[in-house]
Amino acid sequence: MRVYYEDTDAGGIVYYANYLKFLERARTEWLRDLGIEQDTLLEQNIGFVVKQVRMDNHRAARFNERLRIESQVVELKRASLVFDQKIINANDQCLVSAQIHVACVNLSAMRPMGIPAAILGEISRVV
Repeated sequence: MRVYYEDTDAGGIVYYANYLKFLERARTEWLRDLGIEQDTLLEQNIGFVVKQVRMDNHRAARFNERLRIESQVVELKRASLVFDQKIINANDQCLVSAQIHVACVNLSAMRPMGIPAAILGEISRVV
């Protein structure tokens, strides 16, 4: 992905909260690569919500820089998963590392639920 002007502060440096957006987009694309579309999940009142974030900022990303985001599931449970994610610049420097705990939720009840078997199977295939 590329850093847009809107992602930065007046000095051209990415505002820290925007890294969370970049990580979210990467998780969405990761699901999409598995054939799992979040709009389909929403139609079924299923959502993946962030329960916990641990993020370390090592270096700043800047306006117009190209970034690579790596996402790996390091823990898979019946109703949750944990991602290790990294934001890396074109020089292969790690800018941000994060561990994101995500829970599967029934959106109607706003309660945790088991990850549907078909989705669990797809995720298990790549973990």
